[in-house]
Order: sequence, then structure tokens, then C-alpha cells
Amino acid sequence: MKNFLLVVVLVSAALSMTAAEGKWTPQQVLELDRAWLKEEGLELPPERLWDPRSGTGLFSATISTGGCSGGFVSAEGLFVTNHHCLFGVLQEHATPQNDLIAKGFVARARGEELRSKTLRVTMPRRFTDVTTDVLAAVPKNATDAQRSRAIERKSAAIVASCEKQARTRCRVAAHDGGLQYVLQEMTEFDDVRLVYAPPRAVGEFGGEVDNWMWPRHTGDFAIGRVYFNGAPYKPDFFFPIAKEGVKPDDFVMVLGYPGVTYRALTAAEMEERRIWFERRANVYREWISLMERTTAGSPEGAIAVADLSKTLANRQKNAEGQLAGFARWSTISKQRALEAQIKTPALAGLQTVANEKIAAFDHDFLLDHVRMTGNSLALTGPKSLIWAVAVARAATERAKADTERDDVFAARNITRVRDRIEREQKSFYAPADKAHLASFVKMALALPQGQRIAAIDRVFANTDVNARIDQLYANSKLLNLSDRLAMFDMTAAQLQARRDPLVDLGFALSTEISAMNERRDGWEGAISRLRPEWRRAAIAHAGRPIAPDANSTLRVSFAHVKGYQPRDGVWFNPQTTLDGVLEKHTNAEPFDVPDAILTAAATRFDGPWRDPRLKDVPVAFLSDADTTGGNSGSPTINGRGELVGVNFDRVWENVSNDFAYLPLVGRNINADVRYMLWILERVEKAEGLLKELGVR
Repeated sequence: MKNFLLVVVLVSAALSMTAAEGKWTPQQVLELDRAWLKEEGLELPPERLWDPRSGTGLFSATISTGGCSGGFVSAEGLFVTNHHCLFGVLQEHATPQNDLIAKGFVARARGEELRSKTLRVTMPRRFTDVTTDVLAAVPKNATDAQRSRAIERKSAAIVASCEKQARTRCRVAAHDGGLQYVLQEMTEFDDVRLVYAPPRAVGEFGGEVDNWMWPRHTGDFAIGRVYFNGAPYKPDFFFPIAKEGVKPDDFVMVLGYPGVTYRALTAAEMEERRIWFERRANVYREWISLMERTTAGSPEGAIAVADLSKTLANRQKNAEGQLAGFARWSTISKQRALEAQIKTPALAGLQTVANEKIAAFDHDFLLDHVRMTGNSLALTGPKSLIWAVAVARAATERAKADTERDDVFAARNITRVRDRIEREQKSFYAPADKAHLASFVKMALALPQGQRIAAIDRVFANTDVNARIDQLYANSKLLNLSDRLAMFDMTAAQLQARRDPLVDLGFALSTEISAMNERRDGWEGAISRLRPEWRRAAIAHAGRPIAPDANSTLRVSFAHVKGYQPRDGVWFNPQTTLDGVLEKHTNAEPFDVPDAILTAAATRFDGPWRDPRLKDVPVAFLSDADTTGGNSGSPTINGRGELVGVNFDRVWENVSNDFAYLPLVGRNINADVRYMLWILERVEKAEGLLKELGVR
């Protein structure tokens, strides 16, 4: 626990300098200065947010959807998140004859709610510091690879013991690379149903033109419901709706599960990440174009690749924003200047690891796109290769003792992987996947010596790539759902006896992935040894509290509703309105306002959702909350714990805050809950939902 306390020292003296910076853990919130929290605008005692003895509080109303966040908003299991977070459920149930993606969906009765095949949600229950136990498992004089594997095995054993409890999902999370290890216990629900999603023209209004931009007029919200034993789940805590909304300077909190930030990295490691974003921007740009070309004129194809295309576009533009931020804010050079002031031997070791990663970068970047990971069971590589590798790795890993397996294929996760490769059939469109695979192969064949992917070379070198892909498709049963599910349950010997060319390629790629993972074990072991030393030195030098980097664990950011100045001579107000939606309307994508919205807008000035100060219906607002990817769908609440909005984005100038918080431009974008309520009332006539939400 001593390592953790280093993060929260000097809280009272320093918080005023860093009011909005920090994604604080539930444990840290209870250590923060109460007087400061009250002064900022928190009207509740901190124990109302989280009581570690009972595992309850408003934090327990904050759920994870496995990539996004959300929040319970009714006593009957309703939760609010982003439209793009439940987009996969829309795609799952959409057909060319009933395109729910385009027209949206509202359940008029509970029997109409749409269940997802794969979506699961978890809610927090307990957090336990297990640092001492984890580190005690590392043998004396262990190599870095041995250290990494010892930590993995001990973490897996702790998780296995934890998950003996019913309906429990556990994880040992490393804060800042090993400064602290925390066991996170979550209650898991596998019956999740879509209740409401607006039309795509609302949920994605502005498309990629407006993505990561301000001013914003996107209705990026959706509503789901959690069921338990066939009945709506009744949470102990939920966020009541604040009908009065927010105004400038109001205090807000953003609660959720931010995915990953890089503020604990050294300058050398930040350079490796810069290369990663550069590569992602270029590769994803090509793959987006492929999706567009291969599905042109095909409603079936467009629906199949919709989720993938959306993910690629979002990540590609994010990568461009990260690169722009590196250039504008001189992030790496500033980090080097900081390191010059902090003398610690750990820096040299971390530099060595970064250099080794850069040397293997192109090879590893491509392989990462065909392997399933714990953070993402739906990857952005060609599905034919993802499925081939998944089937091969499932067979290989299943033959090992459970504690020795890749965690993705451990007994606790194997059903999830099987469900995913079944669900992904809905997202498979052969012409698009063939083009995707061809692009992947050509990139692999262009790799320099020393980074070649031998499995790809053996199958595709000195051949017509497209013709070879046609042969693989024609001679493989993997792309047929029933055959693929049968293969998933086979042993390695049974699979290899089939002589299926795609599966054989999957085994060859799996061997190279295993070698890559072995190499990475050494890196991770070194980082777990060196990062804590670096972080202790950095925290001591800062002389103020520093929240750990985001790692998909529950966090809260404290903030205020604020505008900002993105560049000289420009000031952005912190709120947008329905008038702005109508001003952007062009009758063409991505600014084509649905007719139902246009009709309802004619009478929008009557009713409770009109802001008297704005004299209009609010659509979105800014705050200076410290957020990142994974905060999508995070409930934004006021000082009384009431829902005022749903976080869905950051402004363009703030994309690179993953590496450093930037007070002048550090703004997140929230859908105003009053816009959602206005649509539910005036457009959808969803009186039942409004009543359940407590606004009727």
C-alpha cells in the first residue's frame, strides 16, 4: 500500500493547481481533501460515491460494456451509454429490409427489446490492493521474462480464486506498470437488451467531418436494459435525471472506464507510440477506402461492414489528432526536458525496451491485427485471418494447464471467444474481406528483412496474391459458420488432419504470435521492474498528486462546464443547441436532419427541455474533464449525483491529452441529456420510457 500512497500525498496543498487533471480511482477519491471537493461543487459526502466496506455507492451505478462505459438511470435496469457503443446491437439485428442502423429503434414494450448475442456488462463491487502478493510471487534473481510470467501466473491464480463467486468477473490491474496491483471484482450480466437508439442521422450527425470537433451537434446516446434471471435487474444505485441540466461553470463529474493513457511513459516510449499512431493513420485510411469500394451498391455489404468501418474511421482520425498534438505541443521534447531534471537509472532501461520495440515494430503491428486480445475480441484485421488464428490458438491453448494459457483462451474466457466468432458472421462480407486480406498480405510482403512474417511469405511470396486468396477461400470451410464453430471445439490434431488451408495458415501465424508474446514477456517484465522506480521519482519531483494512467479500471474526473480558445482570436462557447443542428442541415449526409426532427423542431420552444438562458433545446456541452477512449458512454453527473449528460468525445486539440493533460484545451464533449429527452418526447412519443426515467 505504500506505493499507492505516494500518489496521493500533498493532496490538500496541490489540488487547486490541477483541479481538472486526473482520472482518480475510487480508493483515491476517499483520500482527497473534502474541503476542496466541496469547494469545487461536490454536494455529496465522498462515501456516497464509494463505500469500500460494502462495495456500494454511486460508483456502482457506473457500468462497463467491455470497451465503453454507461450508467444505470432507473430502478429497473435501464442504462444510458453512447449510440456508437450499442451500434453493434443495431447491426446484429439490422437487415436490408429492416435497416435499424439507419432508422433507429425504440421498444414500446419490454417484450420488444432486442437482446445481444455477445454484449455483456459489469458493475463494480470491490477493489483490493494485492501488490504485496503479486510481487512476492516473483522468484529471486528471475529474468525479466520469468518475472513477467510469474506476475501473470499469480494474477491468474488470484483471478481464478475470485471468480469462484457466482456472476463474478475479476481482474488484477497493474497501475503505472507495476507501481500498484489492484484486484477489481465486478458483477457480470450477460442478458443485455437494446431499448432505444436514435436514427443514424442523429446518433452520427456530422459523421467523420465533425468527429473530434467542436461545435458538435451529435445525439450520441442510446439506452439499454440489463436483465437478471429473465427479469429487469434492480440496481441498488442509479443516476436520477437532472431535468434542469447544466450551465457554464457548473461542476460535473465524469465516471467510467478510460482505456489507456501514456503519461507514465518516457520520451523514448512516447516516440514508439508516435510511430504506432503514424502507422495506424496510414493503414486504416487504406482499409476504410477498401470497405467503401467493395460495398458500393450493396445494402447487405454496407450493413455487414458498418461496425468495422465506423471503428476504423474513428481510430484513424484519432491517430491523426494524436500526431497533430505531438507536433503542436512538442510533447516528446518536453518529456525529455523533464527527464533531464529527474535522475534515475530506470530511464536507461526503459530506453532499451523502447528501442527494441521500435526495431520489431512493423512486424508486430501487423500480427496484432489478427490476434484476439483481452481488450478487444473484435479486431480490425481481416476476419478470415482472425478466425483462422482464433481456431488454431484455441486448440493449442486448450491443451495447456489453465494457468499457463493465454488469458484470452483461458477457461473463463473461451465461451466469449466462441460467441464472438459466431457473432462476427453477421459482419462478414466476402468481397470486403478478400480485399482486406489482400491489403494485409501485401503490407506483410513489403516488410524489411528481419521483420518478415514467415507464415505469410510461405503462402503468398512469388504468387498472384488475389488469385491465391481466391484459392484459400474456395478450399476452406472456415468461412462457413457451422463448420467454424465445429472447428473451434476440435483438438490441434483434428484440425490439422482436415488440411484446411486457412486453418493451416492460422496455425503458422499462431506460432509466430507465440514467439512475439515470448519476446513481449521480457519487455513487460523489464517494465514492471523499471516503471515503479521511474514513477516514484516523477511523483516526488512533481510534489503533487498524480493519478495512475488509465487502464480500463473505474475512474472519476472532476470538472466544470467550460468553453475554450483553440487558437488565437477564436473562442468556443461550451454549449450547442437545436438551432445549430438546423443550421448545419444540408439534406445530404452527414448533415441530413431526419424529417421527424425537423417537424418536432417547429414547436421546440414549449416544454421542459428548453433552457431558459439559451432559449432553445441544448444539444451538447463541453467540460474540462480528463477523459480518453473507454470513457465513451460515461455518465456525466452534477454535484448531487444526477445525470446531466453522456460523454462521447474530446475536442480535436485535446486528442493528444493521452500523453499530457492540457488545461487550455483539455475539453470533453457530452451529449446533453435534455436533447435525448426532447427526442424521446417530441419525436418518439416514448411516454413509457420518460415515465421510467422519472421525468413524467
